Amino acid sequence: MKKTIAFLLACILCAAFAFAACAEVTQAEVEELIIGKWMLADKNGRPALTNEKMVITVESTDKAFLSTSRFGEKGMKSIWHHQMEAEVTIDSHTVTVTRIANVEQASVQEFNVTKISNREFLANRKWTRTNKGEEPQTLHDILRFVKITDDFSDDIIGTWEGRCTSEGSVFDDGQEHRWEYKADGTFVYYVKDGDNWVPAKDELNEYFVDGILHCTRWVENGEESREWWEIAIDGDRMNWTALRTDENGNGFTATFEMTKVHE
Repeated sequence: MKKTIAFLLACILCAAFAFAACAEVTQAEVEELIIGKWMLADKNGRPALTNEKMVITVESTDKAFLSTSRFGEKGMKSIWHHQMEAEVTIDSHTVTVTRIANVEQASVQEFNVTKISNREFLANRKWTRTNKGEEPQTLHDILRFVKITDDFSDDIIGTWEGRCTSEGSVFDDGQEHRWEYKADGTFVYYVKDGDNWVPAKDELNEYFVDGILHCTRWVENGEESREWWEIAIDGDRMNWTALRTDENGNGFTATFEMTKVHE
């Protein structure tokens, strides 16, 4: 008899847990938990490549700021957004983030939130981009975001020197590298001339840091290039990490370690 009662109780608890797990996220939960800084972690069930990542800072239930750098993606135009303001609306468990660049361009991301906590949220996204005179571009995917509590946008300012620590990767050239990050969102990349560091002959040279996402772009010999990293700074030490794919589509992790230069 006791075993039967215990079995029934276990079934009831399991049923209750299953119901809770499948219960629809409420608007009140979304409005309470969505406030904060979020970074893309997974895309369609796989870890997102660092060059695919974005940061969404939801300031209130009607305003957010977007940061992302996208370059040369199939079917989508290149974009460079650092804390771009966007409108937010929340209807039931759908969060709609709308950014109107001008009278001719708009971006609407509809996040149908299926799970949310104070650490992460999972959503089915419909992303529509419109350009006057062109057919709208629409993308559907499943995304997982994690909440970011660190922000290294001020800590990175200054000059840093270091090298790649992911042996055998395409970044592993065995050389020391030096970057100077300025408060105006520009940077200087230095190269060695004998024993001296001299500025490289690059153009544009812009960067931003939002949370832990670090994005750069520059023009060399008339051709634009970009980089994407997740960073961590502790005093005079800085580490970069990025999830990449090689020419065969295989994933690998690239890393850099550097120290702050005091001159």
